[in-house]
Amino acid sequence: MKPQFKGKHFITLEEWTKPEIDRLLEVSEKLKYDFLHNKKTPYLRDKVAFLMFFEQSTRTRNSMEAGIAELGGTGIFLDTSKMQIAHGESAKDTATILSSYGHGIACRNCFWGIGNKYIREMAANSTVPIMNLQCDIYHPMQGLADLMTIKEVVPTMKRLKVSIIWAYATTHKKPISVPLTQILLFPRYGMDVTLCYPEGYDLPDWAIEKAKKNAMENGGSFHITHDMEEGYRDADVVFPKNWGSWVNNQSDVVVDDLLEKYRGWKCTEKMISLASPDVKYMHALPADRGNEVEDSVIDGVHSIIYQEAENRLHTAKAVMAMTMGGK
Repeated sequence: MKPQFKGKHFITLEEWTKPEIDRLLEVSEKLKYDFLHNKKTPYLRDKVAFLMFFEQSTRTRNSMEAGIAELGGTGIFLDTSKMQIAHGESAKDTATILSSYGHGIACRNCFWGIGNKYIREMAANSTVPIMNLQCDIYHPMQGLADLMTIKEVVPTMKRLKVSIIWAYATTHKKPISVPLTQILLFPRYGMDVTLCYPEGYDLPDWAIEKAKKNAMENGGSFHITHDMEEGYRDADVVFPKNWGSWVNNQSDVVVDDLLEKYRGWKCTEKMISLASPDVKYMHALPADRGNEVEDSVIDGVHSIIYQEAENRLHTAKAVMAMTMGGK
């Protein structure tokens, strides 16, 4: 039986089966091939998607806007500070009305303790698919692009050693949604996943338990360490990225004593040298250059960040085509 996609919400990859995710990857690969060979892909002709953003975006907004245009549809960017949401209009009312105007609604809301609940309230009241463009807990669009990129550069994902490593940054107190999505997704593909972070930057207990379960059920492994060097040692793929201490501290202060204590947690040439000789450096971007990572690493031979970012376009197109068009 073929998976059914039309109208399916895309809020977390945990709510999509592996065959469904595999189908998304297949469609992403086909759309990438067609894009590179100038083939038209009008799968969403005359379809409209509303793209709601509670905060800034580069890759997510542009991959969605360009993506739906390339699929023959129209994407309408909505800055929520300019909507009646700013005056208190509910997620229910917003979703009910917008879903009567178009064929899909995508939303980014990363406010801690609010974002995922808001998106789920929209889903409960929408007649069209809701797509999560990142919330306080999940970033399924990024997770799918990461998986596609890994699949492109390694012969097999089974027992691949992947390390998700906290890194120092001062730009803003970043959500936990990228690393949390990764620890849940990668073990489902039999990878050996290490989560490496200094004490105080924990992810939720329920996510850790689910990551262990996913690993056990799919022939992978999941391991936690607070030793940065151990995180890099012999890794095939590394994701050195900052995330905030939201689980233990809900303050939105960016630079505090805990953060400053771990200024040395940076992806350097020395750290990369501990990994596999052909290690791949990945990052969801934007990277806090000079803090999270040295320029020589992010711009070096191990970095595949631009391939990873490019795949955001094709995976976004696949999600929209499958959920809005039912291909």
